[in-house]
Amino acid sequence: MSHQQQQQQQFQSIPLDSVESQWEILFNRFDRNRDGKISIIELHNALKHGAGDQYNIPPKILAIIAQKADHDQDGYINFREFLHLMEEEPIAKSLTTNLFNKYIHYTIVPREPPRLRTGGLDRTDGDYEDEYSCNPPALCMIIVSLIEVIFFSWDVIKLKTTESIQGPMASMFIYNPHRRREAWRFLTYMFVHVGRTHLIVNLIVQLLLGVPLEMVHRGWRVVLIYLSGVLAGSLATSVTDPSVYLAGASGGVYALITAHVATIIINWSEMEFAIYQLLVFTFLIFFDFGSSIYNRYFVDVDNQIGYTAHLAGAIAGLLVGVYTLRNLNVRPWEKKLCWSCFVIYVLLIGSGVMWNIIFPEYFSKEHY
Repeated sequence: MSHQQQQQQQFQSIPLDSVESQWEILFNRFDRNRDGKISIIELHNALKHGAGDQYNIPPKILAIIAQKADHDQDGYINFREFLHLMEEEPIAKSLTTNLFNKYIHYTIVPREPPRLRTGGLDRTDGDYEDEYSCNPPALCMIIVSLIEVIFFSWDVIKLKTTESIQGPMASMFIYNPHRRREAWRFLTYMFVHVGRTHLIVNLIVQLLLGVPLEMVHRGWRVVLIYLSGVLAGSLATSVTDPSVYLAGASGGVYALITAHVATIIINWSEMEFAIYQLLVFTFLIFFDFGSSIYNRYFVDVDNQIGYTAHLAGAIAGLLVGVYTLRNLNVRPWEKKLCWSCFVIYVLLIGSGVMWNIIFPEYFSKEHY
């Protein structure tokens, strides 16, 4: 038997169930398109610009390492070949063991060992931070923000003031408790703002929170969460504060805040600083709700602000976020959580809709 045949037989005998999870994670780092293989050229370039530059390893040695990994000489390295390179090939092992151990220790988030399932390893899509991408561009929340600016600007031009909601756009799209039959108002109030400060604050927050979500989860998911918060805000307000008008995108903004909490929950193991992010968002939520309750019930400040819309939007963002946002490594309990959140949101929204339809005497008299 030739040396190459012996090497191939030895290579085939490596059991996948003994693979350290760190090698799978590292392999996924190089396998950018997730097709289960790495080209020789890509591996050589990665070694050259990583190990070669940092540890002054000669390019010829790096080329030998990359070439020896390709056992079937097809120009690509699959995971089994990559594992053999890391654990069995002497020339690679002597040069890369220390390097890759340091690389893994400092740059890769620890995870649970991969679970076996029918057909092979149960792999994740990669670390959460690696999923940030500008392709496609994150434009959805920018477009929503531009529409809000256009609506506000149109009324400013017509009224020549920035502190009124009596303009044609505001009058048409604000949530008016006396015009509940105009059902579009339950959503379109998000385009109406009371004044310049109200608009600017909402724009800043929704862009700072929405764009990063889009870069990982794509725009349609973020817009769906945003709209779910807006709808939940108006329905909840109609039931709990039937005389309150609604203007502004606060319901959607609060949905974006808790959507970040949702993605932390379902991608906890894939996030590098999940606990710190969760603490920050939890503090912001409790601080805002605490100040809102204090202002409304203790010092009677801005008592016409729809605080219920804020709370309902936050609940909607959490429920819809858990169900809608990308989960990079789905576990059995997370599937149950997703469906539970979906059912709860549908029941809450359905209850608000039915209340508006069945009990018209509960609401203020309508006039058009």
